[in-house]
Amino acid sequence: MLYELTTISSPPLELTAVSTAAHNWVLQGEGRLLGAWRTEIGELHQIKLLRGFETAEALERERLRVLMSARPFNVDDPAGRLSMEQYARFPFLPDVEPSAFGRFYELRTYYLKPGGLAPTLEAWEQAIGPAHDYTQHLVINMYALDGLPRITHIWGFSSLEERAALRARHYADGTWPPKGAPQQLARATSTICIAEAYSPLG
Repeated sequence: MLYELTTISSPPLELTAVSTAAHNWVLQGEGRLLGAWRTEIGELHQIKLLRGFETAEALERERLRVLMSARPFNVDDPAGRLSMEQYARFPFLPDVEPSAFGRFYELRTYYLKPGGLAPTLEAWEQAIGPAHDYTQHLVINMYALDGLPRITHIWGFSSLEERAALRARHYADGTWPPKGAPQQLARATSTICIAEAYSPLG
């Protein structure tokens, strides 16, 4: 499965209307909606949509639908307000399935140094099992198929306190972060989101 992560920026008082409009757009197209969130900590007033596609052809058809529309995702004046990123999952991780991970979702993007993807994949594969108490909260980790070399991983937690406690414990016992992976990073961003009511991941 291939993935598309769409980010739509919204005027502050129109976030719910933008989310509803984007949901209606997705329902009319190809692909499978997996997650829908609004940003809570980080860059605010954004809707993020994660969709899965069984084939590259299906993803490209949906991308063409966006390119041919004057109002993609039913958004007025989409210039500067809409971005779409294509990803493939880490090969040793399962595809995303609808599930309840908790109220809070974290989307982390790591921009990699040149050649950093291969050692990052190896490091993560080695670390997933030993850090199971933490990594069972991992929804997906993906590497980008477009733009700058980067990975984006999505986590779900019942609370920010749960997240902090798990990270502190695994950092303390040395099971996280994956050994050798931080050395591949050029820069990183993190955004805390809350699931929309219609999100299959909620």
